[in-house]
Amino acid sequence: MGDRGEGSARPEPSIESAAAGNDYFGVRVEKLKRLEELGVEGYAECFARTHLAQQIIDGFADVEEAHAGSEANAESKANAESKANAESKANAGSEANANARVAGRVMARRDQGKVIFIHIQDVSGRLQIYARKDELPEKDFEVLKLMDIGDHIGVEGDVFRTRRGEISIRACGITMLSKALRPLPEKFHGLTHVDTRYRQRYLDLIMNPEVRQTFLTRSRVLALIRRYLEEQGFVEMETPTLMSIPSGAAARPFVTHHNALDLDLYMRIALELPLKRLIVGGFDKVFEMGRIFRNEGISIKHNPEFTMMEWYEAYADYISTMERLEDLLLYVVRDVCKGERVTYQGEEIDFAKPWRRVTMLEVVREYSGVDFSALSDEGAAREAARAKGLEVKDDASWGEVLNEVFEAFVEDKLIQPTFVMGHPVEISPLARRNAERPELTDRFELFIYGREMANAFSELNNPLDQRRRFEEQMAQRAKGDDEAHMMDEDFVQALEYGLPPTGGLGLGIDRLVMLLTDSPSIRDVILFPTMRPG
Repeated sequence: MGDRGEGSARPEPSIESAAAGNDYFGVRVEKLKRLEELGVEGYAECFARTHLAQQIIDGFADVEEAHAGSEANAESKANAESKANAESKANAGSEANANARVAGRVMARRDQGKVIFIHIQDVSGRLQIYARKDELPEKDFEVLKLMDIGDHIGVEGDVFRTRRGEISIRACGITMLSKALRPLPEKFHGLTHVDTRYRQRYLDLIMNPEVRQTFLTRSRVLALIRRYLEEQGFVEMETPTLMSIPSGAAARPFVTHHNALDLDLYMRIALELPLKRLIVGGFDKVFEMGRIFRNEGISIKHNPEFTMMEWYEAYADYISTMERLEDLLLYVVRDVCKGERVTYQGEEIDFAKPWRRVTMLEVVREYSGVDFSALSDEGAAREAARAKGLEVKDDASWGEVLNEVFEAFVEDKLIQPTFVMGHPVEISPLARRNAERPELTDRFELFIYGREMANAFSELNNPLDQRRRFEEQMAQRAKGDDEAHMMDEDFVQALEYGLPPTGGLGLGIDRLVMLLTDSPSIRDVILFPTMRPG
């Protein structure tokens, strides 16, 4: 095992006052008391560090080069010391004489009596600490003796390379920063139980470096989207989370109550209608990234609370919106994945432009064999769907049946980035009608790996048509469809003041991060997913 500091992640053996059983918590509380008896605070106020672990490792080569010959000097010095001390210096390796202050969580330790090897972990990675009793203040070495896996410590010392080639810190000072009273999961098995990982994300982040990387990537994706849109002249806005009317999507909302106003309110199910009001108000390009809440089931693709980005651009349409989305996602993919291809769950996804563009009618005919453009009425559409083995309602419209066939036979086949255009009016109550085929809309959805990633359309800006669409949706609600849109009188009134031609889009951030991090479940990319109480 040498000087790599590998060690068990189990806590140290029981001390006298807590020796009975496996009372690890009690053992650690006793160690905390011992620290206090030494005059050491178990929970420090702060620690001024100069480097992260990875900065030490990455920067050592430069330090080593700047101090060429230091190893020879160290060897000469060692020859002048006693034999035992010379052996100790030789074991320590070459020193670069670069003082540093680092801090992190203790993840491994190996005690050799007068020498203790430690691995600490910070947000950037792990770093080895080499601590000798005769190179530390007496109290600091006693702190190390009372240290456990999981504790946070601060270390001051010189950077050097051990004989085995590991860049390390030779400690000259130790500070206890936070005493952990619970042991971490045993290191050889780690934290693998999925339910526990999601419920106790803090342990997941400690034990699984790839999980930390997933959320660093998520943060990077959000920053890149913001940068791209701001460079294109978009302005980030904030709109209400609590709404008197849930609008902008076909979804069941969460309901809450405002006591002071004695008013039921809804958690927002989309960002759309408030942002379009801002376009009416005179902003040309707006976007928002925010939490959305939908009272729906939980699956690998769905969480009741998720993140959506929506943008709206005056004087644009769904075609220009499609082109901008293509540019945005390629911009993000090139930065995060260092190329134009992404491997997701063993499937290579090619983001090189242009992406496939196909109408819903065309792609349904391709994969199901049913040509809905040749079906003259709703009855014929329902019969065609039933002939393919689907159960459809007796009052299902032509457009609703078309969408059901699309979801059943097409959606999961769309692996490479594909824009599906021309959705029926019945399922697109906020989208502009197509001029040539008024039963369809100027709308597209982006599918990748069989999943909807984005939804966009030329916005409906005719207030009279919008009112009729809302009334049709209210009729569906009266029949029991609690996901149909409510009437939003204020939004219709805003349209009556004039909404310019506008292109709008909604992009699912969580599904995008899933794709870019090869995460199979949406819970893997949401820090604290919704869970049934355990």
